[in-house]
Amino acid sequence: MKYRSEIDGLRSIAVIPVILFHAGFEFFSGGFIGVDVFFVISGYLITTILIEDIENKRFSVLNFYERRARRILPALFFVMLCSIPFALLWMTPWELKDFSQSLVAVSLFASNILFWRKSGYFAEASEENTMIHTWSLAVEEQYYILFPLFLFLAWRYGKNRVFWIIVVLAAVSLALSEWGWRNKDSANFFLLPTRAWELFTGSITAFIIQKNGVKNNNILSFIGFSAIIFSIFVYDKNTPFPSVYALVPVIGVALIILFANRQTYIAKLLSTKLLVGVGLISYSLYLWHQPLFAFARIRSIDAPSQALMVLLIVASIILAIFSWKYIEQPFRRKSGLLKNRKQVFTTSIIGILIFIILGLAGHISKGFIQFYPKKIQLIDSAKRSVNPYREKCHLSENKIKHPREGCVDFLIDGKAQVVMLGDSHSDAISYNVQELLKKNNISSYAISYSGCIGFPGLYRVDNRNINYKCHEYNLSMLEYARNIGAKTLIITSRFPLYLNGNRYDNELGGLEEGGAAYVDLIKYKETPLPFDSDIRRKRVKDFYQKALKKLLQEFNVVLVYPIPEAGWYVPEYVIKQMRIGGNNNHTLLSSYNNRNNDVFEVFNNVDSNKLFRVLPAKTFCNKLENKCYLSDDKGVYYRDDDHLSAYGAKLLAPSILKEVSKSIVKK
Repeated sequence: MKYRSEIDGLRSIAVIPVILFHAGFEFFSGGFIGVDVFFVISGYLITTILIEDIENKRFSVLNFYERRARRILPALFFVMLCSIPFALLWMTPWELKDFSQSLVAVSLFASNILFWRKSGYFAEASEENTMIHTWSLAVEEQYYILFPLFLFLAWRYGKNRVFWIIVVLAAVSLALSEWGWRNKDSANFFLLPTRAWELFTGSITAFIIQKNGVKNNNILSFIGFSAIIFSIFVYDKNTPFPSVYALVPVIGVALIILFANRQTYIAKLLSTKLLVGVGLISYSLYLWHQPLFAFARIRSIDAPSQALMVLLIVASIILAIFSWKYIEQPFRRKSGLLKNRKQVFTTSIIGILIFIILGLAGHISKGFIQFYPKKIQLIDSAKRSVNPYREKCHLSENKIKHPREGCVDFLIDGKAQVVMLGDSHSDAISYNVQELLKKNNISSYAISYSGCIGFPGLYRVDNRNINYKCHEYNLSMLEYARNIGAKTLIITSRFPLYLNGNRYDNELGGLEEGGAAYVDLIKYKETPLPFDSDIRRKRVKDFYQKALKKLLQEFNVVLVYPIPEAGWYVPEYVIKQMRIGGNNNHTLLSSYNNRNNDVFEVFNNVDSNKLFRVLPAKTFCNKLENKCYLSDDKGVYYRDDDHLSAYGAKLLAPSILKEVSKSIVKK
């Protein structure tokens, strides 16, 4: 295969925006498209090599896998190995457990599947994931495993037919990604079926060039380069990806590969020594940057400064040069450290097994929790303290049926005096509340629904939950409450979030991650835009009061006022405070009040002797000090940035019991 220096230059155009995007430079809001550039380049190079091998009758799957192992594994293993000591020193138990899982997944070329199941690429928590960037390597590795076999087996039908088969497969994959971003956005981003069309685009260019050669066209190569640059600076994390939007950078790369021969201006630009040099170390540079950025964020309470991120970029370049020269190059050469195929495969298998064993040990031991101080073990326990009934009794889908199997343990003779309903804030407290009610001979039934206010008549109208049946859930809960003889409802929901749409800013540097979340009286796609209009807000605010009054005509209502949000992921934040010797253990009560003024106004103006109010601020906040606390000596109150931990729920439960007891004797 003839060397093209402009391809190495194109690699630098891919890796630099990715690094600047991960570093948090907002100007490079679409820098993530650098990965798509890499995919097209990989598809082109691999297909070119395979076509030449097949046509020259020297194709060997083992030879191909050997070359890939030499190219990918040494530098990857080196970065993973160097990351382990810092993970052991600086990570919390749950972070170390996640890191251990990633060691296994990366070793099995399946990290994209792991990260699809656990988190989103654009989630703030992913910024502290040292191995999140390996998802793209996993996609490429899966392609490397499958594509050579497909090409070899399909070749018997003729080169022309193989070409059109790839075109059809690319079209199907692109269509799947269009469906995927609307319905399964995380899977769409991470998995091979919806990314394959980008790699296939590179394969298509390889077939065209193998037949017609690289053409000299300044206009088309310039359009291709401009398309990539446009995507880097115009796209952002809200751009559906991959989708037809990805066609812009992908076709841009294809145009450069097809039409930027050495005489074109774009090829000359990409062939400059600086860009070629960055391109040569781009693989190692891609591997190094994310662990450095992630560890910096793990060690910092506040977001690292841009000056620090620039220093870390420089450090990434230095480490990349080192690993390119002393790791990549010696292992790639057959005259280097590994002289034959047997040594390559043996060393690769040993390395894979070592990382799998280390990863399994970290996973099974829950992040080596036994070696942490007792206080951190308590915090770890709070982090993991989800409702034991959550899996069965917290809904996030459309199967609404009562009684729900596995959720009837607190009924007595199929009856309940109390029904708990609401969103995940209700789920966070329901087990501890039901346990306390049971001890006081009060029967109960609790089902929560993710993202749903506990009032019938409201719908989620933001894109995240277009298929949720919040209204139907609430109607079903009320009907079942009537059927089992319940006279009291306990309603717990994030009322301010869905009224205002915005995530919580604690005014002390803590800002909750996540997109906007809105409810309305009108179903999704029927709600006039924008969602954040004062008209929608007033409509929802008025309905909160109307819906509560309507429920009070039939039931006693124990209304849990909004639980103070934290803004920080509390377990991580408390541990970071411990590490630096800090004592900041609170948010501002005034911030909580400002956040909830509209909700307080609505609920305080409802005058009914059937309404019983629970004020969580009385449990977690101190009015004189203007503080809402995050923890005490016995544990932390939250398991993340807004859901109470089991310990926090136990502290709130007596206040709920008190109001429930009043409601039960109320006729």
